[in-house]
Amino acid sequence: MSSSGFPNSPHGDTSHTAVALPSGDALFDRVPPHDDEAEMAVLGGMLMSKDAIGEVSQLIDVSDFYQPKHQTIYEAIIALFSTSQPVDAVLVANQLLKDGNLDKVGGTDYLHSLVASVPTAANATYYAEIVHQRAILRNVITAGTKIAQLGYSAEGSQAEDIVNLAQSEVYEMSVGKVRQDYSAIGPVVHDALDQLDKLQNGDLQRGVPTGFRDMDDVTQGLQPGQMVVVAGRPAMGKSTLGVDFARSAALHHHMATVIFSLEMSKTELAQRIISAETNIPLVALRRADDITPERWNTLNRFWSTLDESPLFIDDSPNMSLMEIRAKCRRLKQTNDLKLVVIDYLQLMSSGKRVESRQQEVSEFSRALKLLAKELNLPVVALSQLNRGPEMRNDRKPMLADLRESGSIEQDADVVLLVHRPDFYDKEDRPGEADIIMAKHRNGPTDTFHLAFLGATSKFKDMPQDYQQDGV
Repeated sequence: MSSSGFPNSPHGDTSHTAVALPSGDALFDRVPPHDDEAEMAVLGGMLMSKDAIGEVSQLIDVSDFYQPKHQTIYEAIIALFSTSQPVDAVLVANQLLKDGNLDKVGGTDYLHSLVASVPTAANATYYAEIVHQRAILRNVITAGTKIAQLGYSAEGSQAEDIVNLAQSEVYEMSVGKVRQDYSAIGPVVHDALDQLDKLQNGDLQRGVPTGFRDMDDVTQGLQPGQMVVVAGRPAMGKSTLGVDFARSAALHHHMATVIFSLEMSKTELAQRIISAETNIPLVALRRADDITPERWNTLNRFWSTLDESPLFIDDSPNMSLMEIRAKCRRLKQTNDLKLVVIDYLQLMSSGKRVESRQQEVSEFSRALKLLAKELNLPVVALSQLNRGPEMRNDRKPMLADLRESGSIEQDADVVLLVHRPDFYDKEDRPGEADIIMAKHRNGPTDTFHLAFLGATSKFKDMPQDYQQDGV
């Protein structure tokens, strides 16, 4: 039997055959749209992953479930989650037992079967969307049936009243689902002028400082809601620049920052940060004999300043987009998160089957832009470039060189391309780097000339009086 109650019918199919209806479905002359398997998969994902609970609870409400036992299980999961308790099949069973509902939902065996029904929690949001869509269809049918009943039962003189009631019924169906995000132009313009006034008076706080003089002048810092893409060929220094942004924000301006490192381990990342902050060469941190008593003193002083620094590092393997979003939301609530750095885009996984890798990366790109807007902070996404620069004589990267580029290029507010001429020719401007701002949605593009200090894993401003050859 399929979830709709008819053999071999697709999920959520509504047959045209009238059937005996469960209580509460008197308005329907057939089985209402629903998908039992999707409901089970949502609950199974929630029992497997706390991150899935955070994601799903933003997409659906308890009333979106068709089966009463699924509503009861959902409420028990949310009750545990909202009090920051761990959630799994055993703990939810205890909660249901305490509420006197365990036998009503099929006992502990049914809860374990929910977990067994899904191979991974990564698809929980996909199934939640199916559940939500079926709930919308049920609401449409309910409203339509009520309106039809009003029309049949009314007298001719009541026609206008019935139209009003019908409009009210449709409005009630949608009112809880639509947020009033629109604003009249007057207050919006007033806010924009007020912001300009504060900017002139020096009262307006800049965005997240990058730590680089010229870059901060052009961008006014990394702005909330922006997706900033830092791209480069392998070993060009894009990870170093991303860490430089994080160091500037968290260690020098005390702004909560998280680095999701899908390439380097926490230890490797920590060594780079230590080297950049203390000027002790990276190679020395990997050889005990090179750490002199003087360097130990430097390291101890650095450690004491780090104690309160709000920098978080996550190197979880095979990190999915759902996990990243859930962790960012949690850090926003608990630590007022100001900056997210993801290293790097092409290493993220969705856990879903997709038609192409390009489509999957495009989904990541769009989702990260939406995350930046939702949490009102800049998201710095590092990205690979294809081999395009190596095919050109000057080896300079271009916007079109972004790997799986279409959506990344479109979604990004700022694109920074890392180019080091001495990577290809040791005699060509050794120790210098060009950070090419190939896209800047809210301002001019520019090229920033920085020093690259590979030994201590960081970029640095050139002296004020620096002039590039030929300039």
